[in-house]
Amino acid sequence: MEAVLALEDGVVFEGKSIGARGETFGEVVFNTSLTGYQEILTDPSYAGQIVVLTYPLIGNYGVNSEDEESRRPFAEGLVVREATDSGDHWRLDSTLPDYLEKHGIVAIAEIDTRALVRHIRQQGAMRAAIASGEVDRELLVEKVRQTPEMVGRDLASRVSCRKAYRWEKPSVDIFAPNASRPSSKPDAAEPPIRLVALDFGIKHNILRLMVDSGFEVTVVPARTGAAQILAMDPDGVFLSNGPGDPEPVAYAIRTARELIGKKPILGICLGHQILGLAVGGRTYKLRFGHHGGNHPVMRMQTGQVEITAQNHGFAVDISSLPESVEVTHVNLNDQTLEGFRHRHAPLFCVQYHPESSPGPHDSRYLFEEFKRVIRQHRRQGGSSFAWRD
Repeated sequence: MEAVLALEDGVVFEGKSIGARGETFGEVVFNTSLTGYQEILTDPSYAGQIVVLTYPLIGNYGVNSEDEESRRPFAEGLVVREATDSGDHWRLDSTLPDYLEKHGIVAIAEIDTRALVRHIRQQGAMRAAIASGEVDRELLVEKVRQTPEMVGRDLASRVSCRKAYRWEKPSVDIFAPNASRPSSKPDAAEPPIRLVALDFGIKHNILRLMVDSGFEVTVVPARTGAAQILAMDPDGVFLSNGPGDPEPVAYAIRTARELIGKKPILGICLGHQILGLAVGGRTYKLRFGHHGGNHPVMRMQTGQVEITAQNHGFAVDISSLPESVEVTHVNLNDQTLEGFRHRHAPLFCVQYHPESSPGPHDSRYLFEEFKRVIRQHRRQGGSSFAWRD
């Protein structure tokens, strides 16, 4: 079936429909990862967005139930150069087109994704629609222009869990499916490390790696307040990744502000942006965002370069940060802020994704670093905190 991708500036691309039939609307962004299309589709941070994959052949290893990053796909649509309906892999459960149809994801193939990505790079991320079948293009462009922009949208509450739950599953070695990876258990003299994770769109692999690091994890809804969290008496608090503009997520900013100095805090992606606002900084929308598995980031304390996985359309303004925090990580492509920590409280955060799903493993040390910070805070009895590099 024929399909079109229509952009808000009136540009229209023709292609073939794959997956579900109908129309879908969202902000169109591109991802430069070579693999991991299933993890990308099921990353809640893509809620409200149509994803263009720059790698030209998609679907050649199919999909499987073990690579889901959340309870369902959250991307609004998918754009690819070529999609195969005959995936071949020993873990395959179904083909990509069947998976898209099953989950109601409208998608388009056989368009010039290179030309599309060049257009987005020049004009910036913009609203778009994918529609299959006979389409009135002018009407579709007008519909696109009537859809809400990403700025000002709280999407975290839309993708968050509705009630608290415990997560106990570690990561699994796919080559030995019955053998979970060994967890980093606390010493016999140390009590378990209890963690509350605020779910703004949390990915499963973050939770798996938290368990691998020895945390006892309770996930709570995005709107859980500081008083409720403190009543649970956790050893640490985690602010997760998620979609949309951080500024409208006022309830989470308020919660984070009330927790600073009371509990050790780690934030990732949207959690990083929320903490940036909580300490008095500002956020802004990037021209076309950072989406992919190959972004170089410098760790300022050591000069070490990490190749990171990223997925965000907003950033914390590095010049807006108060004296109470220090920059820990910077993006080497565009010098944007990638991480900071509080000078006098056990709080640190990064803009990128250390759970590497999909992506490199360079940043997994952050989970162990969080555990070290929590143990140091414990030993100090919750008194004033000083970093030990």
